[in-house]
Amino acid sequence: MKSMRDFIELGEREGVVKRIKAEVDWDLELSHIAKLNEEKSGPALLFENVKGHDWPIITSVCTTAERLALIMGMPKDYSLVQIMEEWVKLGDKKIEPEWVDKSAAPCKENILRGDEVDLFKFPTPKWYPLDGGRFFGTAHFILTKDPETGWVNLGTYRSQLLGKDKLGTQFIKGKHADLMLKKYQKMGKPMPVASIVGCDPLLFVMGASRISAFVSEYDIAGAIRGEPIEVVQGETVDLPIPAHAEIVVEGEVDAEAFMEEGPFGEYTGYYSGVGTDPRNFIDVKCVTHRNNPIMWGTTVGRAVTDTHMTMALSYGATLWQQLVAMKIPGIRSVYCPPEGSGRFLAIISLQQMYPGHADQVLTAAISTEMGAYGLKTVIVVDEDIDPWDIPRVMYALSFRFQPNRCQIIKRGRSTPLDPSLPIDAREITGRLLMDATIPYDWKDKPIPIKLDEEIVKKVEARWGELFGE
Repeated sequence: MKSMRDFIELGEREGVVKRIKAEVDWDLELSHIAKLNEEKSGPALLFENVKGHDWPIITSVCTTAERLALIMGMPKDYSLVQIMEEWVKLGDKKIEPEWVDKSAAPCKENILRGDEVDLFKFPTPKWYPLDGGRFFGTAHFILTKDPETGWVNLGTYRSQLLGKDKLGTQFIKGKHADLMLKKYQKMGKPMPVASIVGCDPLLFVMGASRISAFVSEYDIAGAIRGEPIEVVQGETVDLPIPAHAEIVVEGEVDAEAFMEEGPFGEYTGYYSGVGTDPRNFIDVKCVTHRNNPIMWGTTVGRAVTDTHMTMALSYGATLWQQLVAMKIPGIRSVYCPPEGSGRFLAIISLQQMYPGHADQVLTAAISTEMGAYGLKTVIVVDEDIDPWDIPRVMYALSFRFQPNRCQIIKRGRSTPLDPSLPIDAREITGRLLMDATIPYDWKDKPIPIKLDEEIVKKVEARWGELFGE
């Protein structure tokens, strides 16, 4: 799979992509159709007739484990955890992108500069009634490059349509794009950027992940694909552009220039602010796109949408991978529930091997690249509990957890999107570390109730007789 079109072709064959041919209004109607469809676990929707526009938009691409498995190139019956496990098995493997000639890059079929640039041509939805406007970048990612090291980052940061050649951004403090922007600011230069909309869906998954600093998401995507991601030189920016992208918006961000942006209905199910805020923006210099380009958007909003499933996969796999990289033994599996956006809650299954092992894993989780940002609650359970089996996790919390064995960390790095904190005080969060295991160091452990295996076999052999089946 190299493009959104490859995904649509595969999805139609598998019956998980549906074309909507009736006219649909970009102003709230499209988003409400998409959201109600997602709540029914419906297919990805390709809206072919958006009011006032000539080009289609696709939504709900990543809202089920089945579609994520197809995107990742894995069997479609894989669970979210099985997909994560395959990702974790890659370890430190990386495959760098491959440069291709512009003549071989579909993203260059149309090149618009100067007065030709008009972002209003694209079917950009208004998602929710209280949104500050139309949001061009929801299922996109922004490409940036470190001016000192050349490290290329793919990051998903919302982008509001503020003008025919202006896109608002939200580079949250401490995120990789923000760190790079500060370097350009010290140099007295604007930062070159490119917003990528509609491409190989795997790249969006990568853009939404918490890959460690100085590692390019392109390299991880190549490892998952088993072959290099094809890239091409930008027209006005020195950045590697996905050759098969539907829409590429090239421009620059001045760290000291701002426009009013927001509000926007976030993945937490709440607005992150009460009104507009001055934020940096992309001053667009060039737009390239395929013929009949396919816009891609996500409803965001309350769980579960593309955002939540993507974050549950990418954050969970990244946390698992980073814990393994710490050489901590005994970790069986990691699960970051989509309902918690994959960010705020992590459940880890552990085979305990020594006293304090569970405590080591709890504190290690919030010390990883992924866990250090926004992770509020970590639960460690014994190896006989699957962390995605929430009823069994509740069992462990009821019968193995003791409040006096939990740890409360009063200061950790938060996200400005966390609605459990006051809007004007979201820099710092507390953390709750819950040991829901039977302590390794107990000499006398609770004796579990077990069925007799031989009697189980006898009963199963008589099942038809007993129940008339």
